[in-house]
Amino acid sequence: MNVAAKRHPTVSLVISVWNRKDDLRDNLRAIAAQTVQADQVVVVDNDSTDGTPEMVLAEFPWVQLIRMPHSKYGACETFNVGFASACGEFVGILDDDVVLPKTFVEHMLAKFATEPETTAILSPKVIEPEMPDWYKDSPKINQERYLPTFRGCGSMARGAAIRKARWYDIRFFIFGNERDLTTRLLNLGYRVKMVPSIEVFHKAPFGMRHGKRSLYYHVRNFWLYAFKYLPWSQVVSFPFRFLRKGLGGKKKQDGGEVADAVGTIGLFDNIKAVKWGYWICLKATLAALGSLPYCLRHRQVCRHPDFEPPLR
Repeated sequence: MNVAAKRHPTVSLVISVWNRKDDLRDNLRAIAAQTVQADQVVVVDNDSTDGTPEMVLAEFPWVQLIRMPHSKYGACETFNVGFASACGEFVGILDDDVVLPKTFVEHMLAKFATEPETTAILSPKVIEPEMPDWYKDSPKINQERYLPTFRGCGSMARGAAIRKARWYDIRFFIFGNERDLTTRLLNLGYRVKMVPSIEVFHKAPFGMRHGKRSLYYHVRNFWLYAFKYLPWSQVVSFPFRFLRKGLGGKKKQDGGEVADAVGTIGLFDNIKAVKWGYWICLKATLAALGSLPYCLRHRQVCRHPDFEPPLR
């Protein structure tokens, strides 16, 4: 019998962390308990000051720890450092505050074995605090289907595919980077698939994070994404559709909208809750216009059937 045929593909798990010592400990303990062990675990620490890197060195010496020289890097850049260090055929993309089921690696590899090479990323069902039943139990969230984005807190990718797509666009800094990467994969002929039979627990509350910083980057990054991939007719008409949706859209108590861009759910509530919310949106839009030359250099309108803007 060919022994090589029995081995499982190599797996690297990549985590970006900043000042989340206790969450990361829970994460790494769950990784250590996997029924199929990862071949490599890479933790990229963004110059934490809470003892996170010291904890990793003391408690998890088998982890490959990369320490950034300062904390001004965005999540996109720190993840890219981890991706560049990943040696596995498959690469797990994990937030620091996710807790994996013990069969995560095993079941991801088993599912990939049934998929064509064009399936670049498998995205699990993510359970989060404050996730409403209307979302968690919706048929759309509980069926296998192809996606226009993926959950970057706990997915697995083919290393060769995301390397070909050149990983995350560091200009996004944080938020929206998963959809941007997915669109570049679609343009390369790959697809992303949701596998709800695999569940992970993410400690961050459901929906869009509140606050000025989150609002700014969500809006700015939407425009970067639009400039890169949307037809100009949609780019020009978007502000009018955006305002119309914000003024007349569904209220949270009415059920809301099941969307794959989970990070944008609650956007209009956030705009209203944040002081000077619409001014922050304008500021973010102006900042995106400053990056227009960059976006034009990388512009490739996406016409793949899986493609879908985050806000329609």
